[in-house]
Amino acid sequence: MVKNQEEIRALLIDAKVIQSGHFKLNSGVHSNTYLEKFNLLQWPDLTEIICKDIYELTKDLQPDLIVGPTTGGAIIAYEVARNYRVRSIIAEKAEKGRTIGRDYLIKPGEKVLVVDDILTSGQSIFETMDAVKNANGTVIGIAIIADRSMQPIHFNVPSISLVKITLENYEENECPLCKDNVPLKVT
Repeated sequence: MVKNQEEIRALLIDAKVIQSGHFKLNSGVHSNTYLEKFNLLQWPDLTEIICKDIYELTKDLQPDLIVGPTTGGAIIAYEVARNYRVRSIIAEKAEKGRTIGRDYLIKPGEKVLVVDDILTSGQSIFETMDAVKNANGTVIGIAIIADRSMQPIHFNVPSISLVKITLENYEENECPLCKDNVPLKVT
């Protein structure tokens, strides 16, 4: 049975994926919330539960193949593929964008579901979609565990996220957490 967003959010909080505090993100901005995907992915039983929900929400797409970007997306792809009983491959970082490497083969027209852990800017998903297209596959859908994007991102294929997370982001010189001397954790 598919969990609702509040159940997913509670699971992610319990697993310490969703963390509250004062964080300096990779982009340099400060936030009151941080998402640590590896706190989920280190637990196969929790990852299995989450990926079963992705499967249930996307099964009407009937993909032939599941592809995820390194690193977290690759783990998600493997577990979602297990539910579908199809192959799973990895879109690895390349000099420009991503590539389907390691002698993986996508058959022309093969229907591909692209999965990832956390959506922020959409860059890794767009790069993975390009890699699939360059390898002759057809992207038929996108599935994300947590969407923390600041504005809607359109992939031009059906897309789902299990939970939407709204973050408060601040430029360093405008950060109220800094002004309140809340200890800063660099991510």
